[in-house]
Amino acid sequence: MATQTTSKPRSFARSLTTAARILMGLGFLVFGLNGFLQFLPQPKSMPEGAAAFAGALMKTGYMFPTIMGTQVLVGVLLLLNRLVPLALALIAPVIVNIIAFHLFLAPSGIGPGVVVLVLELYLAWAYRNAYRPMLALRAKPF
Repeated sequence: MATQTTSKPRSFARSLTTAARILMGLGFLVFGLNGFLQFLPQPKSMPEGAAAFAGALMKTGYMFPTIMGTQVLVGVLLLLNRLVPLALALIAPVIVNIIAFHLFLAPSGIGPGVVVLVLELYLAWAYRNAYRPMLALRAKPF
């Protein structure tokens, strides 16, 4: 009789967390790299305020590369499953600005931003235990 290897089946929640992490990691890696390499087509037209905002980020000389570099770093960390809580904390301000940009300047493109926000919130919840010490009302010194 052949021996069967019994492995513990992965739970649905764990699989969902992995899928969300990989999807978010791929998105930020691709779009972050696109910020440097411009391999995806640019939008043909953009509302005036949105174009002015994007132009201002680029004119600073540091802000656009910082945002794109953060996206690449976070994408790699999420794909490698390394420092995931830190990666989620690093990308949170970028996601807030993606949502704000689309709410106030380019509402027609908000769909992908909402997907990223949902993934971020789900993953933050999945990794909530990592954030507990940071969210303590009274921190105890070491």
